[in-house]
Amino acid sequence: MSGSKVRKDRFVLKASPEELKQSIKNIVSAYSRFVPREIIALMGKDDISNVSLGDYVEKTMTILFSDIRDFTSLSEDMTPRENFTFINSYMKCMNPVIARNGGIIDKYIGDAIMALFPVNADNALRCAIDMLAELRSFNKKIKKTGYSSVEIGMGLNTGLMMLGIIGGEHFMETTVISDAVNLASRIESMTKSYKTPLLISEHTYYGLKDASCYDTRFVDRVQVKGKAQCQSVYEVFDADPPGLRNAKRDKKIIFEEALAHYHFKKVARAKKILSGYLRQVPDDTVAQVYHDRCIRYQKTGMHESSGEFDLAISWNKSLAVDQSMIDEQHRGLFESARKFVDAVGKSKNYPQLCATIDFLDNYIKVHFETEERLMAEKSYPFLQMQIDQHRRFSRYFDSLKREIRKNFETRRIFILFQVQLLIVDWLINHTSKLDTHFGKFLRQSQKRN
Repeated sequence: MSGSKVRKDRFVLKASPEELKQSIKNIVSAYSRFVPREIIALMGKDDISNVSLGDYVEKTMTILFSDIRDFTSLSEDMTPRENFTFINSYMKCMNPVIARNGGIIDKYIGDAIMALFPVNADNALRCAIDMLAELRSFNKKIKKTGYSSVEIGMGLNTGLMMLGIIGGEHFMETTVISDAVNLASRIESMTKSYKTPLLISEHTYYGLKDASCYDTRFVDRVQVKGKAQCQSVYEVFDADPPGLRNAKRDKKIIFEEALAHYHFKKVARAKKILSGYLRQVPDDTVAQVYHDRCIRYQKTGMHESSGEFDLAISWNKSLAVDQSMIDEQHRGLFESARKFVDAVGKSKNYPQLCATIDFLDNYIKVHFETEERLMAEKSYPFLQMQIDQHRRFSRYFDSLKREIRKNFETRRIFILFQVQLLIVDWLINHTSKLDTHFGKFLRQSQKRN
């Protein structure tokens, strides 16, 4: 009996408290390489052992999708080992850039990266610009080993999303769920069409603390599956070669004037402007894409655009918050906006137009104040996000008013272009996304009470 017990004891692993503590620390450290501590912290958990299937948190974040261009063709000339070595060397360069800008890598999808930026949109955009700078250094290194330089495309979108745990009993993972993620992926794919490395959504554009700190310009609108309203997309060209960047910046007004004419189907005029523009900025790929569209339109009559510039704005029941005062104000706001749009497009009476602008301006201020006060009373968790959005809209609206007063007669098409992007698109998208989210919050609060 005693001999048997001795034999059993030989298989008992004995460890000191210090060794056991270090072993646990090593296991947690190993897990953190697959599930970042930052994601666990965002969910309000101390460590991965406290996470359960179905746990989630709702947050406003910016999603960054990046992808190596034509990597499939590139990888065909590599052995499997070379493929993994190449991808890992690329990720090794990019990972510190993402971390340095406050980003969290959610997942790798082959050669693609999906990263989350929970603090603000500026962090995500600065990261994207830094990644393009890092890419230049990476290309210099791989050229010495005989590989061709690579290009990447990045798409950014900002919005409310759920970060949580999905899966089953034996396998779980963290993920983000939101149509905001799908839009970021869609925008990243648009970089291929325009042959430009960095595009952002209007939600990211309006989420920036001050968009004028970056070199941006409107590129197109995208129709997202399941969404009635088009989403505007902007190019950020801070990382372009200095000569091209300066030329784009200096000729931005001409470029956007051409796009305004194109989107309002004044294609002959758009082509003429673009032809002159490309003589001055021949390396502008987006301008070349639009010039080619103009040529095809003249041959086929087909207008290539993701979304029409129709200046149509009207309130409907799908936008209801189910709070009588807010819904009534929304109806009034949309009606005032429609009158403003009509006045800009048709009115030849400048004093009458100014009166319409002033009325809309005052209505917007009253509505924003009322909405923010109600959100504060109801302890809405995303109040600050709404306040930020309202303040930025007001700043952009002030800029539009100055443009109208300065160039109403000479640049009406361009002004209508700005009205579509700021007044029509912003109001509809803001109301259909953020304000309807507040409506859901109110309904859920009523159920709990």
